[in-house]
Amino acid sequence: MKQHYLIVGGTSGIGASLLERLIRQGHYICQLSRHPERVPDNPLITSDHWDLQTDPFPAQALPEVLSGLVYCPGTIRLKPINRLRENDFREDLDVNLIGALKAIQGSLPCLQRAESASITLFSTVAVQTGMAYHASIASAKGAVEGLVRSLAAELAPRIRVNAIALSITDTPLAERLLNSTEKRALAEARHPLKRIGSAGDVAAAVDWLLQDRWMTGQVIALDGGLSSLRLFS
Repeated sequence: MKQHYLIVGGTSGIGASLLERLIRQGHYICQLSRHPERVPDNPLITSDHWDLQTDPFPAQALPEVLSGLVYCPGTIRLKPINRLRENDFREDLDVNLIGALKAIQGSLPCLQRAESASITLFSTVAVQTGMAYHASIASAKGAVEGLVRSLAAELAPRIRVNAIALSITDTPLAERLLNSTEKRALAEARHPLKRIGSAGDVAAAVDWLLQDRWMTGQVIALDGGLSSLRLFS
């Protein structure tokens, strides 16, 4: 059955890969981002401008009924604690938590009209696995995980709410961390599966969560085994 989905941030990385995957399945997509002109011209896609830090949520752009919301914007700010400023924490919270909250509140009436709907957010393995220099982003994503569990209880049984906790993934957001052969090799070596994730890996997992599954209130580690495995050489 063809559904209507909202993707916030569907112009690059995970969002773009998910949009392409869902379009191949014949679903209808509403895409919101700062650069809607980057979305392919396709009759199944409607795309509108939203700068989540400055603009009100464009609820008028949504269809009457939504079967799913996926909020893709994120940040990667890696600094030692003595170089982090209050504004760094605020910016990470604005993008990762407050932006997601605005999208959920703005689209909730449309999600509530569906027989069954799904909300998917993103976290990081650094919330549950302490990692140096991740204080700001881990704090922001920890708040996202709290939001997921609270909303899953509040919106059950009609709306499922989950998050995917990622390790480093090969997307434009992580480009500066993977922009040399040496950096990429080190990142791959840290993972038990000896590779980093792709946007397609994550899009496939989100696609699964968008279906009418018996899962809500979960934070799923999609991280090449980094958060749970230690291999002996």
